[in-house]
This record gives sequence, C-alpha cells and structure tokens, in this order.
Amino acid sequence: AEAPAAAAAEMQVDASADPAAAAEGDADDMSAEDKEHLTQLRKILTGRASIELHMEFLYRNNRSDLLLLEVIKNSLDQKNSITHNGTVMAHGLMQCGTTSDVFLRKNLEWLAKATNWAKFSATASLGVIHKGHIKESKSILSTYLPSGGGQRGSPYSEGGALYAMGIIHANHFDLETKNYLLEQLHNAQSTEVLSHGACLGIGLVCMATADESIYEELKQTLYTDTAVAGEAAAYAIGLVMVGSANEKVIGELLAYAHDTQHEKIIRGCALALAMTMFRREEEADSLIQQMLLDKDPILRYGACFCIALAYVGTSQNTAIRKLLHISVSDVSDDVRRAAVMSLGFVLCNVPDQLPSVVKLLSESYNPHVRYAAAMAVGIACAGTAQLEAHNLLQPLMSDGTDFVRQGAIIAMGLLYMQTSPGKTDRVKAFREKLLKVISDKHEDVMTRFGAVLANGIMDAGGRNVCASFFSNSGVLRPGAAIGFCLFAQMWYWFPLIHMFSLVLTPNALIGLTDKLKIPKNFSLKSKARPALFAYPEPMQPPKKEEQVKAATAVLSTAAKAKALKEKKEKESELKKATAADVDMDDKASAAEVTSVKGGDAVSVAGTAASVAATPGTTVVGSVATESVAASDLGSEHMEVDESAAASSSAAAGAAATSPAAAAASSSSPAAAKAGEEKATDSGAAAGEKKDEKKDGEAEKKEEKPEPTEEILNNPCRVLKAQQQFISFPSEIDSQPVRYTPLLRERHVGFLLLTDNRPDEAEDLFLEDDKKAEDGEEGKEPEPPEPFEWTDDA
Repeated sequence: AEAPAAAAAEMQVDASADPAAAAEGDADDMSAEDKEHLTQLRKILTGRASIELHMEFLYRNNRSDLLLLEVIKNSLDQKNSITHNGTVMAHGLMQCGTTSDVFLRKNLEWLAKATNWAKFSATASLGVIHKGHIKESKSILSTYLPSGGGQRGSPYSEGGALYAMGIIHANHFDLETKNYLLEQLHNAQSTEVLSHGACLGIGLVCMATADESIYEELKQTLYTDTAVAGEAAAYAIGLVMVGSANEKVIGELLAYAHDTQHEKIIRGCALALAMTMFRREEEADSLIQQMLLDKDPILRYGACFCIALAYVGTSQNTAIRKLLHISVSDVSDDVRRAAVMSLGFVLCNVPDQLPSVVKLLSESYNPHVRYAAAMAVGIACAGTAQLEAHNLLQPLMSDGTDFVRQGAIIAMGLLYMQTSPGKTDRVKAFREKLLKVISDKHEDVMTRFGAVLANGIMDAGGRNVCASFFSNSGVLRPGAAIGFCLFAQMWYWFPLIHMFSLVLTPNALIGLTDKLKIPKNFSLKSKARPALFAYPEPMQPPKKEEQVKAATAVLSTAAKAKALKEKKEKESELKKATAADVDMDDKASAAEVTSVKGGDAVSVAGTAASVAATPGTTVVGSVATESVAASDLGSEHMEVDESAAASSSAAAGAAATSPAAAAASSSSPAAAKAGEEKATDSGAAAGEKKDEKKDGEAEKKEEKPEPTEEILNNPCRVLKAQQQFISFPSEIDSQPVRYTPLLRERHVGFLLLTDNRPDEAEDLFLEDDKKAEDGEEGKEPEPPEPFEWTDDA
C-alpha cells in the first residue's frame, strides 16, 4: 500500500476519492458479479485490502506479553518522565497494528501522569496501536481530537491525536482525512503544539504525493518562524515531496534554512532536502556537495542523510567513501554521528558486510561515533541475529558513556527482532540483561530508556512484525527508509520514535479465497523443529513463596559486629576442643575399658569423630594430620562431601563397637583397607540407586522427543529463515485438504487458494467473530430463567 512516486499517488487519489462515482457510468452495463469484482480490484489497487488483511492477522496472532510490560512499569520510578514516556512508547510498538490497548485501559491512572510533550507522545502512541485502522480512525481518537465547541482539552493531547491520525493513515492517502487535518492546521495557527501535530499528520497522510497545494499550506506554517511548528512543517514538506527532486522546493528550503535562527527549523529543512532526494543517486550529488561545503554544521548533518537516502540500498563505493571521510574529518560531533549512521542505509542490502566496515569506528575515542556505529548495525542488520553484529555491539553495551550504551541496547533489540530462544541462547541472555538494566536504580536514565525501548522493538506488533527495508519480493520500501531516517532523529525529539511504525512489515502467510476472505480450515506444514521459529515463552508470574521473600538491607556496621561475634564464638570452640584432646594411648585404653560396657563406646567414637571434624583441630595418628589453612578458619563452613562423611562415620562406629575389630585395625592394615572398600562399596551402591532414580526421572521427561515438523493454521507467522521449510501437503492427518494454493512456490505474503470442495459451506474468519471476542470480557452474564421457589429445594 505504498506509493513510491507521484503518479501512483494520484491514481490512489482518483480511486479512493469517490469509488461509487467512478463506477457510475458503467453501472447499468455490469452484472452484480462484475461490480463485486471491480470493487475487489479497487480495494487491491488502493492498498485497502492488504491493510485490512494484515490488521486481521496482527489482531488474531497477537502474542504481546502484558506481564512483561507490567514488570517494566513497576521496575521504574513513576515520577521520572523519561522512563514513563519510554514505557508508553514501548507499549505502542509492542501492540503496533494489533488494535489492542488493554494495558492502557487497565492503567489509566498511571497513563495520566504524562504531562506536556509526554502527553503528546502518549496520545500519538494510540495511532501506532491502531495503525491501519483507517475506517475507524476518527471514532478511536474522538475523545482526544480538537472539538468544535468553545471548551478545549489539553493542546498536547489534541496535537498528539492529530499526529496519531496521520500514523493510522500513514502511506495511504485519504482525501477526507487530508481535508480534516488541513482544517485543523488552519484553526491551530495560534497554538504551536496543535500545529506541530497537524503538520506531522498531514505529512504522513500525503506521503510521496508531491502535492503542490499541500506544500504551499505547509510552507505558510514554516514561514511563521516558530521553532516547534516550523520543525514539524519542514518534516511534513519532506514527507510530501519524497523522491520528487523538485527544484523549487529545494531552492526555497535551502534559502529559508540560511535565513532562520532556529536550529530546529534548520534541521527540519536539512532532512526535508534529504527526503526530497530519495533514491536519486547521482542527481543528488550537486545538492550534497553544496550542503557539505556549508559552514552551518546542521546543513552538513542533513547532507549525510541526503547521501543515505539518495543511495539507500545501493552499496555504492563513492557514497561509502564519502561518508567514511566525513566520519573522521568533520569538526562537528553531530555530523560525524550522522555520517556513520548513514552507512547503515547505504549498505542495508548487504548487512553481512556492514559490521566489518564500522568495526574500527565502533572503537573510536569519540562516543558519538561509537553510538552511530551501533545504530548503523541495528538499522541494517535488523532481525538477522548475526553473530558478527552481536560481537560488535556486546562491548558497547557496557561502554562508559550512557548514550552509547543506549544506542547499543536499541541496536541489539533491532538485531534480535523475531529471534526465537530455540535458534540462539544469546537472545535469552539479552532479554535478561534488559530486565536487569531496567530494574537497576543506579543505571543512568538514558540507558534505562534505551532498554525499555529495546523491549518494545523486539516484541513489535505482537511479535509478528519485523523492521525491514525490503518487501517480501525484495523491492525497497520507501516508507521503511523514511521511517528509519526519522526514527534516527529521536536523538533530538522523542515523538519521532513513533515513525518506527513505518518500517515494520508483518511476516505473515495468509491464505485467501477468491472473495479475499480468510478460511479457517487451511493448513500448511513447516518441516523444521517448532522451537527454531517459536514465539518466545510469555513471562510467568512469580510464585507466592518468592513474593514473600524480600531482600533485607544490612548495614556495614551490623555486618562487622556479626562477623566479630562469630569469630569470638569460633575461638572459644577451638579452646574447648583443645582442652578436650587427650593422647591416643589414653584413648585406646579408654576404648578397651569401655568395650566391656558395650554401648558406651559408640559415644566415645562419636566424640573422636566430632573432634576430628572440628576445623583447626587434628588428632595425632589420625588421617587428617595436615594443618588447616588460616583462610579456611575464616570461612563459615568447609565443603564436605556428605556421602563420604556419612560412610566414614559409619565405618568409625562399626570399628568401635567390637574390640576385635579395633585390635584388627591397629594390628592389620589389610583389614582396615577391606573395611574401607566395604564402606566404599556400600556408598557406591547407594549412589547407584540415586543414579537409577535420576535416570528414571530423566526417562519420564524424555518420553516425548521434540517433533521435527509442525502444522501451521491460517493465518500464520512465517519468518524469513522459515520459508525454505514450508510445504503444502495434499493430506493432513490422513484427511485430504480442502484448499490448495495457486502458487505453491510462494511461502509468505498473500496466497490465493483453490477450493477443492466448492459445494460445501465455507468456514471463514468474519468481522462478527472478532466483535464477539472483544465483547466477551466486558459482557455481563445472562440473568437466570424464571423459576418457582419451593421448601423442598
């Protein structure tokens, strides 16, 4: 549903402006079936059909982990605006396109803590959640949109709602929405925040249309010279003029960038110029050179992104050489950062080569260059889980500079999008690291913000979408390149993080009937281990026992006092033990005397054993004649093998009970050896029993080996690496299949099906089912039927 050129956009305008009027002339000549076919065709060409089907897929296959969000929310300081804002944005990305805002509804009080621009971002996140919900955009945002009456709500939430409307309609032109947003722009001239939201909304709705009238409207807002509204107007001009290379627009933007004193507006103009030159390659060289020679570093910053967008996905040597030169020679940190980040755009078609290109830059002394190297790797290698990229980002995650750690964490989140723990253990370790960073109160707030955002990126779109520059057929997606470019501006302006929703594309395989409906009983086979491409396990709530245990704070003075007390107790024990020691001869004679009495000998042997086991004491003539190290004395307990200790004490008891055995042990070492062997044998037998028990348990666990294939039901998620394992069997569970695909070699995207049993009724996913599912939670139970009360009851 993307319009890369003005002509395609105009076709969309004509088609979607008034479909009924377009078909009116031929209506009389056409049959009902032909009309239906024409309607379907128009839906496909305008992109409406694919948007609705993708939204249906994201809604039905949503695997967002709301408990993870709850844990993140509770781990952060509620009063900190940055982390609060980050959590709201992460939630928006996690639920992107799923239309599920349950978490926000359950936490309205927490959400209401957002103020000013954070409120703007929070309201705009609704647009990300409902992205593609074109039919209902106004009703969804009705409570936040500016009202016609005298009473106005917060300008921040109203401006955010206008921006949200743009995100919902992003890259899909709609005449009614365009007119509505233009009207709001005219009404909001006095309110900077509303102008900001309206401009961004118009830019997204009219993206790549190259509409001159819209450009003139936005130019008026730009020329008001108010920093916030002017910046948004400049971004919007860039969005409308994507790839047009319009000389008039370029000349006016350059002239105004030199005239204005506002850095925000200059930056907006610089990026608008970059977007205007999208995919123009050599055509853009003269403008790039002019901007690179400018004394204003912000225009040089724009020149780097101009190279990035003009040569995106080309891997052109000249562009790479130019960017590498800027990254080490420019005097401005911002320009150097932009140059390194732009390498990710130029090399996005060969992500394997990027880590080696930016390897040395990632070790730069300049933290801005290190940050950019991480972000470049994240942008180009999103969803690949490359080991080389991981090895480059790993050391940057523990960098000394907070924003470098933030960049590395966000990049790692991009790298591991849709990567199952069954594919690599590195994902599990990274997820644990994220939660550790988020809950660490001593960690810098910027790094924690990055960790929260990385969670949202990894689980984007209910874990069913991936950031990608290219479509399933390998064509460069203009929306994705522009989305990444604006997402990279989060360094200056957090609300632009929502632009990340433009780069997301569903990894869906959706089987369709000839009426473009989704049948329930179409299945396919994946000939790979399910764990290899499975969704990550949802977080489990902690057990009650774990919840009760809370870490108690121990003061250093209390710890020292406790250690001193323990030391004194040990010293007194040692003194008592030393006093109790007697010579071995006396012990032997005592043993002879007590042997007559029978049972009392055991207690003596027990005493001897306990004395020998006391740390720091030795019995003369015993095996343990070596002195104990001072370090062992300081330790609380020595680690002793329990089974060995038990067998030795049992042997000692047996020896003491019979005088003959005692005599034999003193006279004959062979007998003692035999006794030791016997004890060892009994210990080994006990060990064998334990091993047998363990083996039995293991067998029980291993009864079910992991399957080597699985059956997937329509619609399903199919990852890029999984496509090679997909097949369409003629029989499933010994039953012949009803639907077979027209194009068997296609393993992702939309798949038209042939119905082998057209006479039977079809089982389809319908809108009514969806509404029924939504209503189940809030629906009250039916009242009981009337009945008569009797005493017998």
